Amino acid sequence: MTDYAVDPQRGAEVYATDRAHVFHSWSAQKALTPIAVAGAEGCYFWDYDGNRYLDFSSQLVNTNIGHQHPRVTAAIAAQAAKLSTIAPQHANEARGEAARRLAELAPAGFQKVFFTNGGADANENAIRMARLHTGRSKVLSFYRSYHGNTGAAINSTGDPRRWPNEFAVGHVHFFGPYLYRSAFWATTPEQECERALAHLEQVIQMEGPETIAAVLLESIVGTAGVLIPPPGYLAGVRRLCDRYGIVYIADEVMCGFGRAGRWFAFEDHDVVPDLIVFAKGSNSGYVPAGGVIISDPIAATFDERVFPGGLTYSGHPLACASIVATIDAMKDEDIIGNARTIGSQVLGPGLRELADRHPVIGEVRGTAVFWALDLVSDRESRAMLAPYGGSSAAMTALVAECRARGLVPFTNYNRLHVVPPCTISAEQAKEGLAILDEALAVADRYYQG
Repeated sequence: MTDYAVDPQRGAEVYATDRAHVFHSWSAQKALTPIAVAGAEGCYFWDYDGNRYLDFSSQLVNTNIGHQHPRVTAAIAAQAAKLSTIAPQHANEARGEAARRLAELAPAGFQKVFFTNGGADANENAIRMARLHTGRSKVLSFYRSYHGNTGAAINSTGDPRRWPNEFAVGHVHFFGPYLYRSAFWATTPEQECERALAHLEQVIQMEGPETIAAVLLESIVGTAGVLIPPPGYLAGVRRLCDRYGIVYIADEVMCGFGRAGRWFAFEDHDVVPDLIVFAKGSNSGYVPAGGVIISDPIAATFDERVFPGGLTYSGHPLACASIVATIDAMKDEDIIGNARTIGSQVLGPGLRELADRHPVIGEVRGTAVFWALDLVSDRESRAMLAPYGGSSAAMTALVAECRARGLVPFTNYNRLHVVPPCTISAEQAKEGLAILDEALAVADRYYQG
């Protein structure tokens, strides 16, 4: 671990400058008290006062290879010295190599990659491709979903962040499988799968199949709950898309690149989508990057037809160099294998043990380094510890206790997500679980069952 100097005065200056001039996302500005981060390495980051935090959030669930991976930072520095930027209409070595490596990770029949600056604009362009390829306009997506904060992407999003941003048209939401809070009165995974697929087909029929361009799904719903689809569900979605001529877009922005123990989370579900959207874990966010891996038939649509989309920084050399280095590091260091092992041997068993001790945990679900605790005030009624679309005193106290003990979790409404880097060691994972055990004792005080 890198030594770091304690410098409270500098920390106060950094904090003051931020509060004076930085307008933060998804926030009312006045009450914010951000951590002034001095540095980071591996699975930790620290502030100027000497407080070190175990990063159980991977920031925004994106630092899959951890902070400051030396191979990736070296690749960025080398690329900056060689070619810092070039317009997207030109060919360059880093962009071509990144595209080739991404195509090699995809299933057979995916040869082309369109680069963007992140996951939101990747989903935006995937939707554009589907609409132009099919000549249809509507996009279907889950109510429990998040696809980004650009025009079409935020309208595809199901969660309340969509509500103040609904300016695009042609977006329809439906219920996906979520057995713990089933919308279909299901009691088994098999029932949930069958009834959720019947619901989707009914929505397709009611909306008019000839009007629907795409079904856009996170292969594993991320921010909205780490909802792993039951066996057969994604394959059933694929069959429905084939039946009605609909493009199936797999949003792998959060769940891809090792987060779910695979390069792509759909690999465990016997399904191949038409478009694969990526970002976050493809380079752990070291430089803004994202994109769409395009199936050959959709790519062929634009052989003689202009694709009406582009970005000044699409396929930026620094971003592409970091993607290449990240993929190579993940392969050489078996980072995805480590994520699977940590999930099956440490996080999964450890979180289930916490559920045995803390009544506030209603359900534990997840895989690899992608887990969520569904927190409740009553296990029998499954009443949520915070309301949908909001927070609560219980959740605020839980987060504060975690941070006071040196752990930064990822929380959303009534859920605490356990999403550390894929590089986390067994010892570090156990360290985090021990802190959660202590912090959950605070949340248990709000249990009413």
